[in-house]
Parts: sequence; C-alpha cells; structure tokens
Amino acid sequence: MAQQVNQDIAVLDSSLISRLPISSKTLFDAKTSRGLTFSAIASELNRSEVFVAALFYGQARADPDDIPKLSSVLDVPESTLREQLLGFPDRGRAGPMPPVEPLIYRLYEIVQNYGYAYKAVMNEKFGDGIMSAICFSSKVEKEVDEKGDTYAVITMRGKWLPFTKF
Repeated sequence: MAQQVNQDIAVLDSSLISRLPISSKTLFDAKTSRGLTFSAIASELNRSEVFVAALFYGQARADPDDIPKLSSVLDVPESTLREQLLGFPDRGRAGPMPPVEPLIYRLYEIVQNYGYAYKAVMNEKFGDGIMSAICFSSKVEKEVDEKGDTYAVITMRGKWLPFTKF
C-alpha cells in the first residue's frame, strides 16, 4: 500500500517492507528523495506507470535496458539496480488474502462480484481459455464526468490463450 506524502508522490508503506524484496525500499527511497511520480519515471523508461509501480513492488522484472535509465532518473548505482532487479520476481507476496487495504480489497471485491460475469462474456467472445497475466498490460486513467465526479478507469489487456493450445 502506498501512502501519500504530498498530492503527487506515493511512498512505500513501512508495514509492507518485510513482505517485499530489498529493491522495493531502494526504489521507493530514491523515488521519494527525488520527488518523482510513477508517471515521471515511466516516461523516462518508456514504460507504463503500472509496470513501473509493479517493478517497485517486486511484481515485475526489469529488462537490462531499464537499468541505466533507472540509475539515471533515481540516482542509484547501476550495480545496485542490476543486483536487485534482474532476478526473477517472487510475485503475489505483497499482502494478505483476502486483502485488508481498502482500495485493494475493492479491486478484489470487483473480481468476487463480477468474475463469473467477465468469464462468461469472455468465453462467449473468445471460446474456452484464459486471459494471460504474463502477456499483459494495464493502465489507469482519471475521468471526470459532467457533474464533476471523479472516476478511476482501469484498462486490463491480456493475450487470450485458448485451452486447445495446452
């Protein structure tokens, strides 16, 4: 869970440190000290801000080409970043199940309430299979309606893998 330091900068919640790789603290400390957003870092890496945030939480693997760019933008030695970011991630350890952080719980609740509906619609459109979480991208956008109400728009894009290929 990220906490807001100011209106734009998310920092690492210290209660998560024991569940995350050492790279998380390295990356968040550098991000905070430089006053950077995920969006600003993503722009420098030519990556999505969701990928960058996943990298910070140890849920994504850096490409070797990311290391010099990250080193430059975060002012962290390349050797440190290579050592901490080029291994294979140990995904899914960031929090308890079911989640207790309210925003993450709401995302979990969406899948609980609409998961079978998503599955049924996808099966009708694509046949029997699954949506990849590996060949996957996501983005988060802010939308304000005509009344001035703010909405979060989350787009998930995963390659469809028919079960006939297995």
